[in-house]
Amino acid sequence: MLELKEVSARIAGVPVLRAINAEIARTSTAAIVGRNGAGKTTLLRIIMGFVPFAAKGSVVLDGKDLSRVSPHDRPRLGIGYGPEDRVLFPSFTVEENLRFPCEVIRMPTKAVDRRMDEVLAIVPELAPLLARSAAVLSGGQAKMAVLGRSLMVGTRLVLLDEPFQGLAPVLALQYTEALKRLQGARPDLTILITESNRSLLKDIPSVTWTLERGAMTVAGGGSGPRGSLPEAAPSD
Repeated sequence: MLELKEVSARIAGVPVLRAINAEIARTSTAAIVGRNGAGKTTLLRIIMGFVPFAAKGSVVLDGKDLSRVSPHDRPRLGIGYGPEDRVLFPSFTVEENLRFPCEVIRMPTKAVDRRMDEVLAIVPELAPLLARSAAVLSGGQAKMAVLGRSLMVGTRLVLLDEPFQGLAPVLALQYTEALKRLQGARPDLTILITESNRSLLKDIPSVTWTLERGAMTVAGGGSGPRGSLPEAAPSD
């Protein structure tokens, strides 16, 4: 289970998130939907430990307080992250980008090979791209590569920030199918997705929250069953 306890953040002195309390059950796929600037990206970055000086509160994964774990060690806990802006190494091939986080945490080569086979089964569109330089990928192909990279280490928790943004309809369908295969291949995995457009998610999440004017509500109305998001300033 992922637990957010009194999570607050200020960026450049501006309150972005205030006293967030929420729980995301293990095995669930949760979505946070909100306009650009609602604080969705900031929330994922806090979970990854990328804004430690701006954030307060605690993030707990399966009972472990992540504030005591450095950002570069969080992938060792099985946490994968797909940022909105992709951030691939352009001088690496796609395969090198996929393998890189596993190599950083010193995963044995045979284990990396097995993980690669599993990821290619979940995201088969990556197979013909493996030898290509990341620099020549289209935006949609890069999104698929970032998904694959997050799955190389994300065995307990995967965070996907605006994954459908800018995807052509065909790639959006492929991405959706990949997420469905992921849910089947790793039934114990917790997936947290942020999106600006709820219609792009279709039937992927098991629970969808709406983040608007600082309040978190379940899609369709009513308070969220696992917490709420207090006021957030208009900044991601």
